[in-house]
Amino acid sequence: MCGIVGYIGHRSANEVLISGLRKLEYRGYDSAGVATIPLLDRPADRSLHRVRAKGKLIQLEEKLNADTAPLAPIGIGHTRWATHGKPEEHNAHPHTNTMGNLAVVQNGIVENYHLLRTDLKALGHIFVSETDTEVIPHMIAEFLSQLEKQGNIIPDKSPSVLFEAVRLTVEKLQGAYAIAVIHADYPDELVVVRQQAPLVIGIGKDENFCASDTPALVAYTRTVIPLENGEIARLTRESVQVYNAKGDRLRRTPQTLNWNPTMVEKQGFKHYMLKEIYEQPGVFRAGLASYISETNCIQLGLPTGFIDQIERVEIIACGTSWHASLVGKYLLEQLAGVPTSVQYASEYRYSPPPSLKNTLVIGVTQSGETADTLAALELAKSRGDRCLGITNRVESSIGRISDAVIDTQAGIEIGVAATKTFVAQLLMFYLLALEFGIAKGALTEDKAQEIIEGLRQLPAYMERILESQERYIEDLSRQFTHTKDFIFLGRGINFPIALEGALKLKEISYIHAEGYPAGEMKHGPIALLDEDVPVVAIATPGAVYEKVLSNSQEAKARDAKLIGVAPLDDPAAHEVFDHILPIPVVDEIFSPILTVIPLQLLSYHVAAHRGLDVDQPRNLAKSVTVE
Repeated sequence: MCGIVGYIGHRSANEVLISGLRKLEYRGYDSAGVATIPLLDRPADRSLHRVRAKGKLIQLEEKLNADTAPLAPIGIGHTRWATHGKPEEHNAHPHTNTMGNLAVVQNGIVENYHLLRTDLKALGHIFVSETDTEVIPHMIAEFLSQLEKQGNIIPDKSPSVLFEAVRLTVEKLQGAYAIAVIHADYPDELVVVRQQAPLVIGIGKDENFCASDTPALVAYTRTVIPLENGEIARLTRESVQVYNAKGDRLRRTPQTLNWNPTMVEKQGFKHYMLKEIYEQPGVFRAGLASYISETNCIQLGLPTGFIDQIERVEIIACGTSWHASLVGKYLLEQLAGVPTSVQYASEYRYSPPPSLKNTLVIGVTQSGETADTLAALELAKSRGDRCLGITNRVESSIGRISDAVIDTQAGIEIGVAATKTFVAQLLMFYLLALEFGIAKGALTEDKAQEIIEGLRQLPAYMERILESQERYIEDLSRQFTHTKDFIFLGRGINFPIALEGALKLKEISYIHAEGYPAGEMKHGPIALLDEDVPVVAIATPGAVYEKVLSNSQEAKARDAKLIGVAPLDDPAAHEVFDHILPIPVVDEIFSPILTVIPLQLLSYHVAAHRGLDVDQPRNLAKSVTVE
């Protein structure tokens, strides 16, 4: 969702803010802005300087390049994904109070802003936007005014008047948000708050930072403090002080990120998404090396006895993670014999299944900050369920909520459309199913070793697909730049891959696409088919191979153009499909790792040929941190 960057130190704040916001573009946004306090010789002349622009960061940068404001060593920046109010400049962050000397940026939603706005208007405050955020600077200004009338009397434990005004304001806010605040009369401090939306503090030498996500910080520091819910921090050039909502000082130990700036560069690829598709074999190899010993023992790092007595599994996730979870359900049930359900986290929150003993609830989220998934996990934990997180960001909120966490170790993923993180999640489910199967005696030692050896072969097969197919798929994709509808079909373990293929195409090409179980075609979707609706069918050798070919024949009889993800050398497949995206023949249980790659490439090239912003699709955010 929205991106926040804050800086206080010895550099040009604008340079740090724009650099950080550029690293947060993947979160999705429609306007951007910065507010700084220029360095002037006379403190009495200091004022807040704000620049905002509708559209992409380039529009903001053009305004800043024409700006003549003096150097500023403190500032806050923001990329806005519109919620309250249209994506216009007057709704862009930072927002200020009536006097224009205090600025706030926010990620999240203030749910009671209507009531607060009414009360503030009655006190004479003037509002100029339709956003919920604008109530925050006005409330802080109101509390500052009250404190000043009292002679700036604040509690002994409060570090400053500005901090106390922010703390009192936060007590009145309802919702999920992260905010950063600066004030021209207090140019030596930056105050930040986290409440159910991510915010990380970066620690440097004579400088400190804050951001919605760590990619904005890695160019300057790898020492960070992720704020917890309800915490307020005061940043100066020399120090970072963290407090709870009551104003009590907290002791927090900084963490060191195992990242470097080159991990977030395109490295010669046209788009991050294409780079990340090509990184998948390496991600898979790294995951195998991390979690399987040389003697083929699985070592997920779960606490001793963590899965003992577990009789059922409930998986909660959203979007692509939900599709990975559907594959996980298949693996847990077919390999380990563990009854498993998969629910959308947003639905689980408001209609949870009956609470049953010995249930493991697994939350799956790439970012570790998906609001619905976190809330669902907290609900499960409150009911006494054991909770496991599967995430690419163990330093995130899910790592603190869950009883245990599995790190997918996919590295930073910048493209909004998930690719390598999806494959990494699939690998974690293979390993988890193996661990369950071995622990419960559902898998013999020989069968487990056979599966592990099969997993070890997959990276080479993935590379073969990438090397042999991308140019062909790029050429094929030109046929579909004006297509309006697609159907994706799959059965068994590859039905979730049909859903994922359809989602990828929708996300980045804006072509309507739907995934169905192939056997359901005749129960309604077949009515959609004609020569203008291509059908992509995943047909891999196994228990349902012939049935998928038969279902595809039904589509062909309706004049649909057929694309098959299928073996290259099978005459039956050549007879059915107009085009084949070939994959190596592997045991059906491993096929999702391979079948998803041609679908990722197809979606990527269709979108690229349509001239679209592949890495930052319209209306989408990488991490959905509010409900």
